[in-house]
Amino acid sequence: MAGGVAGEVFVEFGRTARAVGRTVWRRLPGVLVGFAVLATFLSVVGFVGAVVDDVAISRNRATATAEVLEGSTFARTLVRFPVPDGQLLVPERGVYHPRGLEPGTTVRVEYDRTEPDLVRVAGRTALSGLPLTIGFVALAWALFGGAAALVRRGRQAAHHE
Repeated sequence: MAGGVAGEVFVEFGRTARAVGRTVWRRLPGVLVGFAVLATFLSVVGFVGAVVDDVAISRNRATATAEVLEGSTFARTLVRFPVPDGQLLVPERGVYHPRGLEPGTTVRVEYDRTEPDLVRVAGRTALSGLPLTIGFVALAWALFGGAAALVRRGRQAAHHE
């Protein structure tokens, strides 16, 4: 009897798995387009956040010469710079718009006097990252949107045969 119950469980699991598979396959184009929309939304939010930070820095702008530190990663570039009270700051999130900075070099930075952790490379703004953002969105649409179009086209071809 125990084997019969286990067998029924496996049969029911198989039915459920097939039903889920059919649902996923049926909705796949929409899911793929949803990923492209999500990537677009996150990119827009990131860009708007960069603009907000730029506005805050521009309102209370101060400048300093910063040293680019070791330990930088793709996600952040660490810098150390002096503030007027003589304290050396190393913003935890690093510097905004860091493209091309090498450890050991110095760079001019702009920061928000009221919140010195908001720091960017002097002369660079959110617009500096716009080409990368647009490229990311275009890539997301090419991959996810293209995959959705291929799935739809394959279904239409199979339907007309």
